[in-house]
Amino acid sequence: MPFLNPKMSSRLQAMFYTVEVGDTKFTILKRYQNLKPIGSGAQGIVCAAYDTMTQQNVAIKKLSRPFQNVTHAKRAYREFKLMKLVNHKNIIGLLNAFTPQKSLEEFQDVYLVMELMDANLCQVIQMDLDHERMSYLLYQMLCGIKHLHSAGIIHRDLKPSNIVVKSDCTLKILDFGLARTAGTTFMMTPYVVTRYYRAPEVILGMGYKENVDIWSVGCIMGEMIRGGVLFPGTDHIDQWNKIIEQLGTPSSEFMKRLQPTVRSYVENRPRHAGYSFDRLFPDALFPSDSNEHNRLKASQARDLLSKMLVIDPEKRISVDDALLHPYINVWYDEGEVNAPAPGPYDHSVDERDHTVDQWKELIYSEVMDYEKLHSHQNSVTSPASRSTPQPPAEDVVEDMVDGQRAAARR
Repeated sequence: MPFLNPKMSSRLQAMFYTVEVGDTKFTILKRYQNLKPIGSGAQGIVCAAYDTMTQQNVAIKKLSRPFQNVTHAKRAYREFKLMKLVNHKNIIGLLNAFTPQKSLEEFQDVYLVMELMDANLCQVIQMDLDHERMSYLLYQMLCGIKHLHSAGIIHRDLKPSNIVVKSDCTLKILDFGLARTAGTTFMMTPYVVTRYYRAPEVILGMGYKENVDIWSVGCIMGEMIRGGVLFPGTDHIDQWNKIIEQLGTPSSEFMKRLQPTVRSYVENRPRHAGYSFDRLFPDALFPSDSNEHNRLKASQARDLLSKMLVIDPEKRISVDDALLHPYINVWYDEGEVNAPAPGPYDHSVDERDHTVDQWKELIYSEVMDYEKLHSHQNSVTSPASRSTPQPPAEDVVEDMVDGQRAAARR
């Protein structure tokens, strides 16, 4: 385990400063100025900041005591490893990572520096999106998912709060979903986190394949059209009921693949015929047909939805086929769809049974390795006199509505 010598530690201390953000202390490199809170979650607090060295706005996520329990530690380790591994325009990029503590014994916090985006998809869903923007956002989601899949990473927990956009309609996936061992079972009832977008095979504790993530994209697309969550269950059972009420009870062929206890419950529910997609998503909910060269129409969008929101994964569209669908393929770019795959991810980390102290040591080692590799980035602080513009206002995403067309990127 690497330890810093006294000379190095005093030099590093001089590179940090502490600032209060709400009721949280951020002890960060002096290059990052003008901190402003923009979000918080189970994993930590996120601030917007200005990087005086690169002269760009960034987001800094503080993983506060990421090793407080095994679940937090495993997730923090996995997130950091994957952020170092993945490099795709539709996945959030890691710009820097550091800890202000100087030894394993003192180790408490990890800071991850990422690109700063303008809004998450929750805000965008509330807007009146035209077909161009809607299909372009979906295309980028599918490109990001395909890239994760190429590294053997199946997300299983895509949701609007973990997808971020810029005012020019560019989109990035923020997190890496569930570790393999962090699945769920049907009878776990309390909703600790949002599970509205999780596929039936995840809710029911079945096996899954790559198109588990297509269900989530279908839920997000349906929400863009309807303006509200499609399956807002209060627990797994309520959510299953909402799914079958709208889409219909699945076939006995599907039921046969369920675990016996889950199968007996599901088979004993009242049967539902479900509704046609014309009725679930009538023309009145869609934007008017596109006059652009793409000529996108409600009928194409509805056809894609009907292929994504299929309870049985054996009959659900694949990521590759979704990317070729007429509603999506107007944006098709070989370099984006088939970007070089990241290095393979070692999934044994998801299955390892480490103690909290072992996780702490693993995370510390990863941060030290990263700092050593990127030490030149942080060795110089910018002159204090340099002007430091404020991070962008939270409402810049309005540009998406009245400013730029998604197609302007071409």
